[in-house]
Amino acid sequence: MGIHVIKMPDLGEGIAEVEVVAWHVQPGDTVKEDQVLADVMTDKATVEIPSPVAGTITSLGGAVGQSLAVGAELIRLEVEGAGNFSGEKAKQEPVKSAAATAPAEEVGDPQLAAVAHAEASNGAAAKAAAPAAPPPPKAPAPQSRAYQNGPVPMRADGEKPLAAPAVRQRAWDLGIELQFVHGSGPAGRITHADLDAHVAGRRGAGTGAGSDNRYAKLEGEHASPVIGLRRKIAEKMQEAKRQIPHFTYVEEIDVTELELLRAQLNARYGAERGKLTLLPLLMRAVVLAIRQYPMMNARYDDANNLLTQYDPVHLGIAAQTEAGLMVPVVRHAEARDPWDSAAEVARLADAARTGKATREELSGSTITITSLGPLGGIVTTPVINRPEVAIIGTNRIVDRPVIRDGAMVARKMMNLSSSFDHRVIDGQVAAKFIQTIRGYLETPATIFVE
Repeated sequence: MGIHVIKMPDLGEGIAEVEVVAWHVQPGDTVKEDQVLADVMTDKATVEIPSPVAGTITSLGGAVGQSLAVGAELIRLEVEGAGNFSGEKAKQEPVKSAAATAPAEEVGDPQLAAVAHAEASNGAAAKAAAPAAPPPPKAPAPQSRAYQNGPVPMRADGEKPLAAPAVRQRAWDLGIELQFVHGSGPAGRITHADLDAHVAGRRGAGTGAGSDNRYAKLEGEHASPVIGLRRKIAEKMQEAKRQIPHFTYVEEIDVTELELLRAQLNARYGAERGKLTLLPLLMRAVVLAIRQYPMMNARYDDANNLLTQYDPVHLGIAAQTEAGLMVPVVRHAEARDPWDSAAEVARLADAARTGKATREELSGSTITITSLGPLGGIVTTPVINRPEVAIIGTNRIVDRPVIRDGAMVARKMMNLSSSFDHRVIDGQVAAKFIQTIRGYLETPATIFVE
C-alpha cells in the first residue's frame, strides 16, 4: 500500500488560490477514479476536483471556507502500489488535518465540525499496532425547529433569509414566512426542496393539540460561516461601494406600447423564434443608446487612473441562483437581435443556476443590466459591477393613471433605476443616456429601425 497526494491543480488564468466550498468525501471513505472529491471556487466559478486514482481517503487538506494555494495539498489517499508520496517520508511526517491543528473552540462549532478531519495514519506499522480510529461522524444538518413546539424562527432578529426570487414567490403563494424555513443550500439558502419539507412538517404538526404557539418565547442564536459564492459577492459589493462614488438616477417610463408590440411579436413569431420578455428589448435599447454615449460602455482602472472604452458591448445580466447572485455575460450584444439575445440569456441563466457556467461566461462584462422581475419594487439603487461605470436596473411594471391629452388613462409604467460612477460619468450625461433609452422603449418601433 502507498500514499497518493492530490494537490490543488492550476486552474489557469493566473489563479493563485481557491476556496474550498464543499467536500464530497470524508476520511475513511473509499473513492473511485474520476469520482468528485471537492468543489472549489475561483473568483466566480465553482470547479469540481475529481480523483485521478482509486483509494481510501486518509486526510483532507482544509476546511470548508478555507483558501488553498495552487499546488497545496488538497487530499491524501491510501492506494494500491507505491503511490506518489515517499513511504519513508510519510512515516516521518504524519499528516494532520485542519481540524487537528485548529483551535478547540473553532472545531467545536457544529457547522465546522462537519468538515473536521481525522488525523492521518502514521504508517503501516502504527496501523498494525493499534486499530484504526473510525472517521469522525458528520455533524448533523441543523434541523428546522418550526412546528416542533409551534413556529420558531430559524434566524436571529434582523437576519434575512436567503432565497431566489422564484422561491420567495412560491413561499408567498403558499403563505409561508421564510423566517421559519430551514435552508439547506449554500450559506443557508432556502430551496424549493426546503419549502416542500417545511410544508410537510407543518401539516404533520398541525394534527396535534396545542400546536399553535406563535407567541412562544425564543432563545438561542445561529451562526453560520459566510463562504463560497456568498463571500465573493460580499467582497465584491463592499469593494464596489468603497471604491466607487455611486449616484442613482431614476426615470419613469411608459412601456404600454412596448408591451403591445411584444405581445404582437410573440403571437406572430413566438412558435418559431421563441417568446420575448422585456429584457431582450431593453438590451437592444441599451446597445443603441451606447452608440450615442460610448463612455457608458467602459471599465475604470482606478489604480492606474485609466478609463477604457469598448467597441463591443458585452452585457452582464445579473441572475439570481440558488448559490447567490451571478452575472453571466452576453458577449457582442451589439450583433444580436432581440430573439438571439433572449436565447443567449436563457442559455447563460440555465448554466449559472445549474453551476455549469464557465469562468469566461461569468466575466468580462462592460455594462450590466439587473432586474428583480415581478419583485422589482418601485425604485432600487443598484450597485455597480466594478470596474464598470454604469448599471441599468429595471423595476416592476404597474398600471398607473396618467394624464394624456387632458384625459386620465391607465398606462403600464415602469421605473428605470440606474447607477453611475460619478468619477467618470457626469449627472447630465447619465440623464441624457437614460432619456435616450426611454425614447427607444416608449417608441419601440425605433428599436428595429437603424
